[in-house]
Amino acid sequence: MPEGDEVLLTCQRLHAALAGRELVRAELRHPRLSAVDLRGRTVREVRPVGKHLLLRLDDDRTLHNHLRMDGTWHLYSSGARWKRPGHQARAVLGHAERTAVGFNLHDLRLLPTAQESRLVGHLGPDLLDPDWGEQHLAEAVRRLTARPEREIGLALLDQSVLAGVGNLYKAEVCFLLGRCPRTPVSEVDPERAVRLSRDLLVRNAQRPQQITTGDPRRGHEHWVYGRHRCLRCGGPVERGVQGEAPEQRVSYRCPRCQP
Repeated sequence: MPEGDEVLLTCQRLHAALAGRELVRAELRHPRLSAVDLRGRTVREVRPVGKHLLLRLDDDRTLHNHLRMDGTWHLYSSGARWKRPGHQARAVLGHAERTAVGFNLHDLRLLPTAQESRLVGHLGPDLLDPDWGEQHLAEAVRRLTARPEREIGLALLDQSVLAGVGNLYKAEVCFLLGRCPRTPVSEVDPERAVRLSRDLLVRNAQRPQQITTGDPRRGHEHWVYGRHRCLRCGGPVERGVQGEAPEQRVSYRCPRCQP
């Protein structure tokens, strides 16, 4: 599932390609929206809230989607051949020069912009909010510590606690904290956990490559995520499963560095 920084980058690219332009092609190939015609509408802006994408139109409606595990948006010059089969396309939005195609978009909704909170109001503080400040930090810490017995790995993935952290950053934040992902929140410095999460997301927000170590060399980007050996100590990385189905996720930790 895409992390918050990937969603931000996607929104920035969609905004640059579509904002201020009238849609001459607007196909929503989703059972709930198949009869909707957005041709003639102008895209005002595209912005993220956590892992949610909000495409706002000039008629005070918002096209909302969540990428889930396999959703993605591609941008093409008008008339260019798509890199994925057409049957995977769920949204096609374009003007005379550019076309944005959303593939495998399982969650796609159109609603009044004033009612966006119906879909994103439950989220915790957005770690990539451009207006992030001490109040956001305090609220994130409050939500994180509300259930002190909860495993820190599961708490970091809960979007109602913090919006934006996915499995990659969960694994790397736990490593940098020196804690096993199953450690109770009560045994972790919650403010440091929030600051680390935001720092990693912010540092990677403007590039497609996600680097948590500061080293962009291939095979050196992550401490434990997706690795067989810990980048710090060289010991074997333990791979397991955390959480209950259907939210079960792969978990990584170094037994030496994260006792």
